[in-house]
Amino acid sequence: MKFAFPFAAALILASPALPAAAAEHACAAHARERGAELLAFHAGNDERIEIDADVKQVPGIENPANPRQRFDVLEVWGFVYKGQYRMRFLYAQLNGCVLMGEEVLQHASL
Repeated sequence: MKFAFPFAAALILASPALPAAAAEHACAAHARERGAELLAFHAGNDERIEIDADVKQVPGIENPANPRQRFDVLEVWGFVYKGQYRMRFLYAQLNGCVLMGEEVLQHASL
């Protein structure tokens, strides 16, 4: 039993503590830029508009016109004063950032 504890401790210490960070989606910067434009269109050209730097890739959806094709969905959060807005951008899985759709939803409990 003297051998088991040091071996287990060495194994735990040698294993990586955190998984490697996922690479940012190729269209993340475009989604942030488009988020600022969409929020300005939706809420007016308010100088208090802020866009969160984090872009989250959420599960994609199928193309309604062709179920064999899928769209990547990127989620961006924006803020205007005390208002919070979730924006989702749908990108075709092609070269470049081909924006196919977008949605904006005010995050509020009514």
